[in-house]
Amino acid sequence: MDTVDKATRSRYMSAVKSRGNRSTEMKMVRLLRKNKLKGWRRHKRITGTPDFCWPVIKVALFVDGCFWHGCPRCYNLPKSNVIFWKNKVIGNRRHDKRVNLILRAQGWKVLRVWGCRINEKRTLLRLRTALHSQN
Repeated sequence: MDTVDKATRSRYMSAVKSRGNRSTEMKMVRLLRKNKLKGWRRHKRITGTPDFCWPVIKVALFVDGCFWHGCPRCYNLPKSNVIFWKNKVIGNRRHDKRVNLILRAQGWKVLRVWGCRINEKRTLLRLRTALHSQN
């Protein structure tokens, strides 16, 4: 059961930022800079508004928050308002798949990284492979 009333919880959740989030996007910014990966732009106005993209080579990178997108490793379904949260995560995942399909049809390479996996070696390897491979 939630420890606060619905109005308070709603206020808390509406205050969560979707951009400039230190736990996800800012970690990725540090990773990109540390590894001297250049040419990226943030929040380019293309389908799905990727967190990062390399417009010249058409690579789009989304950093998916574990809570909002239902990370298989660390997502815990809230104990209150269960139906709402299940539907919310399912809807977010459907939206992600639609965005992936649209961007790929437009010639973009699409990468999605879970927030909890940003600093894993595999993430950097996937990113470098996408940035250096030929279309």
